[in-house]
Amino acid sequence: MSAHVRSRVLCSLFVAMLLIIVPLTVFAATQSPEPVGRMTANAAGLSFQIGSDNESVTLTISGPNNFQYSHQFAAARSISLRLRDIGATLPDGSYTYEMRLSPRVSDGVRSQLAAAREKGDDAALERIRNDAGLREMPSQSGAFTIMNGSLISSDVNEPPSGPRDKVALSNGTGTAKSQAVHNAPVRALDVVTADDAIIQGSACIGLDCVNNESFGFDTIRLKENNTRIKFDDTSTSAGFANHDWQLTANDSASGGANKFSVEDITAATVPMTITGSAPTNSIFVDSTGRVGFRTSTPVLDLHVATSNTPAMRLEQNNSGGFTAQTWDVAGNEANFFVRDVTGGSRLPFRIRPGAPTSSVDIAASGNVGIGTASPGAKLDIGTGATARGGFTKFLIGNGGDTAQMEFYGTSKSAAISYDGTSMAFFTNGSSFVQALTLTNTGNVGIGSTAPGS
Repeated sequence: MSAHVRSRVLCSLFVAMLLIIVPLTVFAATQSPEPVGRMTANAAGLSFQIGSDNESVTLTISGPNNFQYSHQFAAARSISLRLRDIGATLPDGSYTYEMRLSPRVSDGVRSQLAAAREKGDDAALERIRNDAGLREMPSQSGAFTIMNGSLISSDVNEPPSGPRDKVALSNGTGTAKSQAVHNAPVRALDVVTADDAIIQGSACIGLDCVNNESFGFDTIRLKENNTRIKFDDTSTSAGFANHDWQLTANDSASGGANKFSVEDITAATVPMTITGSAPTNSIFVDSTGRVGFRTSTPVLDLHVATSNTPAMRLEQNNSGGFTAQTWDVAGNEANFFVRDVTGGSRLPFRIRPGAPTSSVDIAASGNVGIGTASPGAKLDIGTGATARGGFTKFLIGNGGDTAQMEFYGTSKSAAISYDGTSMAFFTNGSSFVQALTLTNTGNVGIGSTAPGS
């Protein structure tokens, strides 16, 4: 074989290898990241293979008809679930899952974290976490589908509906040109234009684009079974931003989510996702910058509108080494409340509709007023003629070592005070008179402020 022939053969092999390797590389780079582990759905159920060591894994699943499932698995490296483990009868549809790992934390470090948290010392918290090597554990989200009561396998790949290769066409017309399409050798042809390209019309990109495509009002259309737009930043100089980004429409795996995502390809994260069938105005930003959730007419900077108990969940998960705790802040026609979800969904704080102004009022001095906007003591209850016990006002003051409670009626008053050595009881109209004194030594004075026995 001559050197010229060998050179052509080697070039052909190199081109063939590129045609195989490049598509595979692009495919691998654009898949949804799986930082925790691989999820598999099949006839037996769901399985999760977890790569990182952990103290526990929290799996949360949400689906149609407000379905919610959450379970914590201790030190799991693999999880297997059957449909009946998740729920008795699950409706058909798309389900989303989220897996969160919690790190292993020793009892000593946990005690130190709790003490620093109690003091509100954020600097100490960070120092303890850094010294213990604690870091935020990864989380992972994805989707699976139930159809006709069964899971759709996640291992099925959808074949392309259009031709995969570009074809070199002859200059023939009619039948000759059509036959040339079928008989022409398959080879890769790229169109390179070393100048600006201007298309005075619409453009269709994808394997399923056809001749005489009906565009409607579409200016650019992507048309095939896996549509992606990737922003590949080629910056290499120090100090210049270089992350690659991608707009992704729908998962490519079977049973995956109908969704539109913004993916950070470089960091292998998906910072924003909108799932299919999300209601109109799920997020709406008006011309003034106000944000509406489920409303197109936000009145304030943040406006949440729904038909049943608009709420906000504050969930601290255990992926950072802290104890998990969840609170809800919500309101409806019955009350505005704070719910301790972790503590059994108790409602430690509630406000009923129609409560008067300054029902609870904290002044700049730290004084707390109940029924008054100008509390005159640490605790000032001034609730009018309907006050509990018949009093219109009740004060608790604290001045150094002296503590005093004052009671005001419509025409009478009384007080109890303690100065560190004795307790005194005062009565009589508008001016307090010390009527009874009890000392720390047990002496009792009636009409005497310094009893000797």
